[in-house]
Amino acid sequence: MKYIIIGLGNYGHVLAEELSALGHEVIGADENVSRVESLKEKIATAFVIDATDEQALSVLPLNKVDAVIVAIGENFGASIRVVALLKQKKVQHIYARAIDSVHRSVLEAFELERILTPEEDAARGLVQLLEFGANMETYRISPDYYVVKFTVPEKFIGYYVNELNLDKEFGLKILALKRAETIKNSLGISFTEHNVVNELPDNDQIQAGDQLVCYGRYKDFQKFWKAL
Repeated sequence: MKYIIIGLGNYGHVLAEELSALGHEVIGADENVSRVESLKEKIATAFVIDATDEQALSVLPLNKVDAVIVAIGENFGASIRVVALLKQKKVQHIYARAIDSVHRSVLEAFELERILTPEEDAARGLVQLLEFGANMETYRISPDYYVVKFTVPEKFIGYYVNELNLDKEFGLKILALKRAETIKNSLGISFTEHNVVNELPDNDQIQAGDQLVCYGRYKDFQKFWKAL
């Protein structure tokens, strides 16, 4: 896929580099020469332009890419102006970074494809890591509801799935079970891969290394985790 990233600070730089490493075509733009220089060998193209200038912005192939990502965060005014110009130019898919609730509220008025909140997401991720440890991954559905994946605790091993009673005891719905399998690659090196067990019979016993994917309220996950 093809992306334009406007704003090549820390966030935009990492985004551009990672997308390019995955095989996507990335066009970067920033008014800071050193930022552009540090990336020009790692991405398809990089422009030194002031994206708040309508004529300068026009050099970018805005309507020939899959999405334009406005990664500007520190300059509130520049971020809003660039988004406004992109909307004026009828760019269909715009992602924009918001650094606080006021910034987000203004961006919401533009009805963008997605508003990115990396600082907020990173802080929330750290809170969950500190609270639950590295064995749990969370995906926020709404302020109250989450999908959570975790490695089954030792005390679950040997139980049948229907014996866990997570729904009745904690209000958590089991969505899937991922089972660990040891696989050898072409070099004969063994590694562990988790695959979803598509059918989850009630009499299926939990095994060491299994992972459960559950859905429920955040406070119910807290209650469940403390009970362990």
